[in-house]
This record gives sequence, structure tokens and C-alpha cells, in this order.
Amino acid sequence: MLDQVTPLILTFNEAPNIGRTLERLSWAKDLVVVDSFSADETLEIANRFSNVRIFQREFDTHENQWQFGVNATGICTEWVLALDADYQISEDFLDEIRSLAPEADVGGYRASFRYCIEGRPLRATVYTPVTVLFRREHATYDQDGHTQRVKVRGKIAALSGMIYHDDRKTLSHWVASQDRYMRLEAKKLLDSGWVDLGWPDRIRKLRVVAPFAMLFYCLFLQGLVLDGRAGLFYSFQRAFAELLLSLHLLQHDLSSGSKASS
Repeated sequence: MLDQVTPLILTFNEAPNIGRTLERLSWAKDLVVVDSFSADETLEIANRFSNVRIFQREFDTHENQWQFGVNATGICTEWVLALDADYQISEDFLDEIRSLAPEADVGGYRASFRYCIEGRPLRATVYTPVTVLFRREHATYDQDGHTQRVKVRGKIAALSGMIYHDDRKTLSHWVASQDRYMRLEAKKLLDSGWVDLGWPDRIRKLRVVAPFAMLFYCLFLQGLVLDGRAGLFYSFQRAFAELLLSLHLLQHDLSSGSKASS
């Protein structure tokens, strides 16, 4: 089935990651990168790979960027493998795709992840399975908070092969990204009614609970305390992200209260 799959990757200043990701995709006859005008060596690295076609588009939303990649870059295969620039596919994942013989009613496949800190795989992650492989003509994207969700017509099956999530960008870059993401997540929570949210987002909307709950969940319920410094680093990252979200929600509360009293 590999000859009917085109990998699609979005990039913006992904020099620490993109080379490792593209190396795992040498099997692809055609590989599309949609870049948001990176200012680092991302494009220089990507151009070293002969199977890569590069498009540049000014970023507005993840939804629009992915939709552009799927529909406006000349992808002609039946299937698209949508990957972030810090995803590296495993050999088991590749072998599984190679042997797939999907039924006509299957529109896509979801994959699970092994999260890595500086190349070290963790025993667990809060990263949920994502639909990464789908029939091109059956898929549309919707914005969901800070990220996107792909909607696929047809059944979604599960893959057993893992994808490694291994982001090697600096901590300062991660903090800046999380601040942007949590602003969007805060807007999503503020614009949504209680009954419209799942339990995780209801907990986040409580402001003060989520950061402490996330730290406890990662360290003890998922056992990341046993992964040493890498497990501590990841657990504190996730708790910090939730703390940023709570701060944005509290800032909104304070701003709304000031306006109401003036």
C-alpha cells in the first residue's frame, strides 16, 4: 500500500526535528512539506531529500494549513499520512502500513505515540491517539482550540505500530508555543458551555484544579516518576501548560470583573 500513500508535514522553524523525520520517510515517492516561512535551516534541510516537494503558505490556522496541504499541493495518491515535523515513524508502523489491505468502508487509521525527551522514550504520555492516515477525498479539517481535528468519512481503524513524538526544540521555544496554544484553548473553554465539554475540559475550566491534577496524574498514575529526569521534565511541562491555561482563564475573569465594576 505504500505506493498509494503521500506523507504531508507542516513546518515552522523545525530545524532540530525535520531531518530525523524525513529520514524515516525515504520510502515515499512523493513527500509534501507545507512551510510557514521558517527563518531557520528547515528548508535547507528539507531540500536535501530528493522526494520532498516544498510549498510555503503564511500561517493563519492549523485547520487552513492542513486543508491547503491536502487539497492544494497536487497530492494524487489515495491516502495521506499527516505528520507533525517532530513525529518519527517506527519500523513496526511502516511494516504495518506496507501490509494494509483496507476495506472500502475504512476511511482512516489512528496511531498511538511514544513520547520522547531528548530521544529517550517515556513509559506513558497524555498524548492521545490521532488519525494520521486517511483517504484524501474523505477528509476535512476543523479547528479545535489550539490545534486541528481531522474528520474522516468512514470507519476509523487502529494501528498497532507506534509513532515517536520527539521534539528537540529549546525549552524557551516550547514555553512561547504553549503560551500561544493556551490562549486559544482558553478561548475555546470560555466560548463553550459546560454540557458541551468532556470531563477533561470541564476540569480545566475550574481554573485551579488542572495543574495539580496533571502533575499527580503524570508522575504517579502514569508512573513517570520512574523515568527519572526525563519523566520529571515531561510531567512538569504538562503541569506548566495547564498552569498557563489557568492563568489565561483567571486573567479573563479579572478583566471581566474590572469592566463590570467600572
